[in-house]
Amino acid sequence: MASADPVFPAGTAGVAELARSGTLADTAARSPEARRRLAGQVYSVAWPIVFERLTRDIERRRGHRGCAASFQKMLPECLDGFHDAVGAVVEHVLDHADTPIRNLAAWIATRISPATIDAHRRQRGQRGALQRPRLPAWLGTALGGDPWLSELALRILVWVGVPTTAGIGLWPLDDWAQRRAEATGDWPGSDPHRVQRDVDTVLTAMRTRPRWHADYVERPLGRKQAPVVAHPGGAAAEPVPLRLVSGADEDDQRLAALAEAALEEIRRRLGTGEPAHAVVASVVRTVFGAAEGPDAQARPPHDRVHAGERALTLISDPAEIDRIVAAVLAIVSEG
Repeated sequence: MASADPVFPAGTAGVAELARSGTLADTAARSPEARRRLAGQVYSVAWPIVFERLTRDIERRRGHRGCAASFQKMLPECLDGFHDAVGAVVEHVLDHADTPIRNLAAWIATRISPATIDAHRRQRGQRGALQRPRLPAWLGTALGGDPWLSELALRILVWVGVPTTAGIGLWPLDDWAQRRAEATGDWPGSDPHRVQRDVDTVLTAMRTRPRWHADYVERPLGRKQAPVVAHPGGAAAEPVPLRLVSGADEDDQRLAALAEAALEEIRRRLGTGEPAHAVVASVVRTVFGAAEGPDAQARPPHDRVHAGERALTLISDPAEIDRIVAAVLAIVSEG
């Protein structure tokens, strides 16, 4: 490291001295008040370094010339990211500055990358997303080993852990269309509509493992920040609710849950010796007779699933009830 500290901002001499003595982390751990006081001093030292070593390059790559020129000119969303990065570096310094550091500024410059990466992974974990997204072998197999679909699956796993949405949409389809064209060479056919079909293909493969899909896709998606849009008159308003899955998918998931509950009740009642036909008809009538979802009335008539009507029709047909009983008993015998 260099032989001496640079000139520090006013009020930060104390934190520089603690760093030189190797007691900065220990002092910060003594009390919440001590940590808050030192965090303010470290922030004053760290923010210009983070801007020069990290933020400026990021904003240049984004094409945000104003944001790259000065933090005072940064767009609100870019400024939030900058403050998050500085905050991550401050926390890292207060936790890890436990050995003598003669040049605190130079040491901070070397810790920007690990500090921000660790913070990013923690934030993903807090949102329920995979901290280090990897393509599971089973998912690659389900996608037929297709290179583009495999890449898209990984991009989906990364994207669900990002706190924001793609404007008023769920997926960044424009960006992914560009990447699809580069990956496949299919420039004319790589538009957002085609990528949406690819996304649907990947999600269908992911749903073959319902628990995994619920844990690592649905849960973090549900924690994304809903966008706020403005009406032409200028007033801010909440947009139409963002649907994370289609109505058909919601219906499938709800009916699958009902089927599982029905099977458990059928197993219980068969175990008491009740006749199979009577048990199956009774349970199907009770469980599926009112199977419309809670949002059914809010959906267009053509988009509703009238599962209850279909179930009652089926169990009123002797041939159908015989088929249903046979199928249920086969499932029950398999455990």
